[in-house]
Amino acid sequence: QKAELFQQEAEAAAILSHPNIIQIYDVGEVDEFFYFTMQLIQGKPLTHLLQNIKKQVLPSKRFMPVKVIIQIMTQIIDALDYAHQQGIIHRDIKPDNIMVEKHTQRPIIADFGVAKVLRDAKEDHSIARGSPLYMPPEQIIDESTDERSDLYAAGIMLFEMLVPKLPLAKFESYEDLLKQKLLNKKGIFLAKPSELNPFLNMMMDQIVLKAIAYEPEKRFGNCCELKNALEEYQKKYL
Repeated sequence: QKAELFQQEAEAAAILSHPNIIQIYDVGEVDEFFYFTMQLIQGKPLTHLLQNIKKQVLPSKRFMPVKVIIQIMTQIIDALDYAHQQGIIHRDIKPDNIMVEKHTQRPIIADFGVAKVLRDAKEDHSIARGSPLYMPPEQIIDESTDERSDLYAAGIMLFEMLVPKLPLAKFESYEDLLKQKLLNKKGIFLAKPSELNPFLNMMMDQIVLKAIAYEPEKRFGNCCELKNALEEYQKKYL
């Protein structure tokens, strides 16, 4: 059953064709092993870029320019919007799963290994899959997910790009982190982005906090709303 599910989800992701989504070329089975082949990206994960910036000696250099962040995020959001329109949610958006092309600096969403067909995701009550830090509360509880679950993960990633270090309390384990996510409706962060980045206006706090709101209905309703908010910020403050 798991193998069949893998094949179904890989085939669903294979229908996606977008400049900011890795292309899956083939899905198949050989000797009872399922596989898929995908586009080769010449580049490194967004995680690598963030780590290099945050290692800078001068504190002022440890911030990625907000304009660059918005350029990256709007492309990612466009790609998610496209996937959502095709009925696919990613469910594991994080810097490790965003490849940045070496020459173009184009962000490309990779790893649709836990992607889900939207109509099935709303009824899925299997073991939660994804990465604890970026996983929305509803995905932890019963994995009843929709477009807003991807927006939550994108909001966490946006927060991470904006500050030198995420203002998290110390958690003894991933299980402890997930437990706090469920129990603390105010969120797991100890400060707002503008309190950690002198180059930010407080409007960015509103954008990030809305994206990562505990209740899905309090988040941005879709990708276009989040993209519009970021573009409005850029017009006003950059």
